[in-house]
Amino acid sequence: MFDVITNWLASMGSLGVALLMFLENVFPPIPSELVMPFAGYLAATGELSFAAVVLLGTIGSVAGATLWYWVGLWANETRLRRFIDAYGKWLTLSNQDLDRALDWFRRHGAAAVFFGRMVPGMRTLISVPAGLTRMPITPFLLYTALGSFLWTTFLALAGYLLRGQFDRVATWMNPVTNALLLLLLAAYLWRVLRGLKRG
Repeated sequence: MFDVITNWLASMGSLGVALLMFLENVFPPIPSELVMPFAGYLAATGELSFAAVVLLGTIGSVAGATLWYWVGLWANETRLRRFIDAYGKWLTLSNQDLDRALDWFRRHGAAAVFFGRMVPGMRTLISVPAGLTRMPITPFLLYTALGSFLWTTFLALAGYLLRGQFDRVATWMNPVTNALLLLLLAAYLWRVLRGLKRG
């Protein structure tokens, strides 16, 4: 996974940052924790502009979050619960999970959107309850953009400051990310099998 991301960024440049950050929000297995630091490293070597990396990373992240917001807006809670009843076991998602997400969002509102953009595993999910509860689009975009900007800046800055150490990091990051993806796949299969047994 690390090699795929780094090769993509090296060949596509700043536009690749935006596209990967969009995909990271749509397909969470693509981690922003790899995308943005490497983009920051490329900025440190002079191959990319740091400002462009942060700006396009933020734009890609906001675009992906907005897609899920519209899914929540379109689906409405009844339709989403029907979908979970039919396909939830394949997504390892239950109506109880939805209840918890909605309850957390209703208690924290705008703060959930802002801070959710900086929490791994929450970045994608927080947009759906925002849409389901009909949060107005303007504050949603504002808090999403602010949270995404802080997150992408922090990660890009980490890669920028890492500079000379990046080659050393790359040698162990690829096997670590591959192992992590295998663990995620195993956990997913276990949850699916457990859901099928219950059903």
